[in-house]
Amino acid sequence: MSGPVTAGDAEAAARLISFGMRPKQLPGRDVVYADLVRRYTEDNAFKQLTNAVAAGLGLMVLDVSTQAGAVLAATDESVFEIRMDSYARQSKIRERRDTEKVLHGLVHLATAALGYPRPDDLANDTYIGRVSVEQVDGVVREACRILDERAAKADRNNDPLSDAPELEQAWRVYARRPATAATKDGRLASDTTRGMVSRALRFLADQGFLVPVNGEQGGTYRTTPRYQVQVRELAADRAFAELLELGVVAVGDAAGTLRPSISDTL
Repeated sequence: MSGPVTAGDAEAAARLISFGMRPKQLPGRDVVYADLVRRYTEDNAFKQLTNAVAAGLGLMVLDVSTQAGAVLAATDESVFEIRMDSYARQSKIRERRDTEKVLHGLVHLATAALGYPRPDDLANDTYIGRVSVEQVDGVVREACRILDERAAKADRNNDPLSDAPELEQAWRVYARRPATAATKDGRLASDTTRGMVSRALRFLADQGFLVPVNGEQGGTYRTTPRYQVQVRELAADRAFAELLELGVVAVGDAAGTLRPSISDTL
């Protein structure tokens, strides 16, 4: 793009952003989308214009590629922001709102860690991970067990639990909830931990981050390039690092195939 910015340039930038807000739309399925992606990657002025238009809408462009398309994230206070408290509020569980937010956050952290358990997985654009409802629930429950032991040790050493990492603040609530329970019509109850996990994975699938594979292990999904971009951003979060450091996410071989968690084998 050379010369002054035209109305057509601004419209093209806005259209690219619009494509990015359609989670399941991919450049490989739309010629116009593919052309806009190519223009973004090859024309620095158009890239800057697109980023500026996104910023004006309260969005940040995380990445634009032929595999993932335009991957966007809402900035703080953006009208497009999906707040964790709003997400958690839709649950029928009557816990304190702050605790409920942390619980749902733990589920999403565990999902991301299972999808990309090694740094190399995040760096490899061809890597595809798999996660299941049972795996995610098993990882969080194992994390709860480890945090329980850590809390007991801290108590013996007169080390206040309030000084512990943020992941330790919700383990009791998650651990005491049942993993499964059926409703009258046979569906998985939403106030169980696997009900929470199932809802989280469906939400991620609706956002174009996961794709359903089969109904095994409570529901199995594969990751997408869009999700990889998002998790790269999440990997800088302290809570994500703390979860990985607990050692409850196990990689079985060089290809990244996940071993069953401890709770899955009981």
